[in-house]
Parts: sequence; C-alpha cells; structure tokens
Amino acid sequence: MLSGINHITLTVNDLEESLFFYTSIIGMTPKVRWATGAYLTLGELWFCLAKGHAEPSKDYSHIAFNIQAIEFQEFATQLLKKGVEVWQKNVSEGQSLYIFDPDGHKLEIHAGTLETRMQQLRIKAYPDLIWF
Repeated sequence: MLSGINHITLTVNDLEESLFFYTSIIGMTPKVRWATGAYLTLGELWFCLAKGHAEPSKDYSHIAFNIQAIEFQEFATQLLKKGVEVWQKNVSEGQSLYIFDPDGHKLEIHAGTLETRMQQLRIKAYPDLIWF
C-alpha cells in the first residue's frame, strides 16, 4: 500500500545553476552530486535534479513548499531581491509566492495547510464543490 511521496525528480538543463538555485536560493541541503544529477533534501523531502532537456509543464502543475506564516514575508522578499521570477499572483487562502526555477519549473512557497484550505472552503466554496 502507498504511504506517501518517496521523492521528486526534476530534469534540469544546467545542473550547476539548478544546484545553486535549490540550495542557495531555496535552502535545500545538498547530499550528493554526480556528473548528471544531485540529491537534495528539504525536511523529509528527497529531491533529485537530473541533467537533461527540461520541458516544464505549461499548465497549472507545480510543486508547493511549506513555510511558516511568520517567516513568509521575509523569505518572499529575499527571493524577489535575488531576481526570482513570479509566474502567478496569489488568489487562494494563505500566503503564497508562485515562482519559476531556472528551467521554468513552477514552484510555490506556501504558508498554509490542507486544514486551513478546507476551513476556507467552508466559508467560500469552489463552484460545484463536493465534500467526501
């Protein structure tokens, strides 16, 4: 039976540039690097960068990272000062900053949980919302 997400792998065009972005800008911890990849961690998350021809999603698909609400504004300000590009403005519950990585993969920095999102849906439901 499945118990959770094991790891996330992203294809990157320039391993050095992406390794710098995910460690120095985002704050992941590097674990190991080789000619065509690297393993990083963020909390319990195992993250892999694999060198290749990146073809980021053109739709809403993205990876969202947790941050405490008290730390959000300072972290978001730091990212923007470092020139990180924003791909969408936040219109949902909780503080979010939607950014691109160097290859155009969509990321979100989000202060909130599934429970806070569900609480918001009780106040203002999406069209045709069905509770399970």
